[in-house]
Amino acid sequence: MSTPTKLGIIGAGDIFPAYARGLAAFGNVQLLAVADARAEAATARAAEFDLLAMTPAELLASEAEIIINLTPPAAHLAVGTEVLRAGKHLYNEKPLAASYAEGQALMEAAARSGRRIGCAPDTFLGGAGQAARALVDSGRLGRIVAGQACMMERGPDDWHPNPEFFYRPGAGPLMDMGVYYLTQLVQLLGPVRRVSGMAHSSWLQRTVPRGPRQGQRIEVQTPTHVVAGLEFEAGAFVTLSTSFDVWKHKNSHIELYGEQGSVVLPDPNQFGGDLSVCETDGDWQDLAPRTFTGRLRGLGVAEMAWALRAGQPHRANGELALHVLEIMDATLRAAEKASPVLLGTRCERPAPLPLSFAQQIACEVTA
Repeated sequence: MSTPTKLGIIGAGDIFPAYARGLAAFGNVQLLAVADARAEAATARAAEFDLLAMTPAELLASEAEIIINLTPPAAHLAVGTEVLRAGKHLYNEKPLAASYAEGQALMEAAARSGRRIGCAPDTFLGGAGQAARALVDSGRLGRIVAGQACMMERGPDDWHPNPEFFYRPGAGPLMDMGVYYLTQLVQLLGPVRRVSGMAHSSWLQRTVPRGPRQGQRIEVQTPTHVVAGLEFEAGAFVTLSTSFDVWKHKNSHIELYGEQGSVVLPDPNQFGGDLSVCETDGDWQDLAPRTFTGRLRGLGVAEMAWALRAGQPHRANGELALHVLEIMDATLRAAEKASPVLLGTRCERPAPLPLSFAQQIACEVTA
């Protein structure tokens, strides 16, 4: 194996440990350092994971080839632009930016710098997403004509240490969680042509129901229940519901309906999980993925590093992320004006992840 690609992370917040632990499972990358605008946060994370603590400027001047941006979405454009200007490749935590306009600006900065952008979510590269991709591509289900997807929960009010963020512009259930579902759908079905939308906030102020912050009030500044109608270029019609206003439900995460059968996918926020498949009116059969079934945050970074070395396109790429970001932005615009919106971006479906990938990067495939 060649020398591992050196990485750095800007942003020492809540998601940092998942990336630090996940990246350690891949033999083709090496996390060197963490930086944060709060020096004390970077120092604490560095000590926890045996890394170097740096200022953002120091990290941008370091030998790291790819910088992972784990700052909040509102900072993705500013931080990402600085990373690209420094001559580094950029990998953003989802979504690509806080708005479609900012995502476009970030992609333009990448084009000017001649550097690549990668972006979470990378869960579609996991075993479940890749098994579903192989099934769809095999033709066993025939042409996919319709589907539905559902992400409905009560919100992070009583478990997240900073729940206020989730109710600000650039977040909400669609931007924060719907991005997993849309990325999975686009890698399975291709780009979306047109969207319609309905959106509202059930409460303009929320009260934390339990836990150490019980009784604390949160101002709601973004829709908390969003329904999107997605018309894919390939012809499928899919409905996506995302909500922070629902205590419980019994809907599947994703269901796709083809001319010759149906498939039910597990949570696209996870890498693994069983699929249920039926052909025509036959019985449901379980399909269990075999590789990349753990909580491998950083899979997209490792694949990006592998593709860079091979001189090939990487899969969790900026074009995919920008298209998904436009879908979300257009859904909210469609809801506001009560009229469908045609999309301006297109992207290629990312190529399936070859089985040789795990062998070539010597990773712990089920870590």
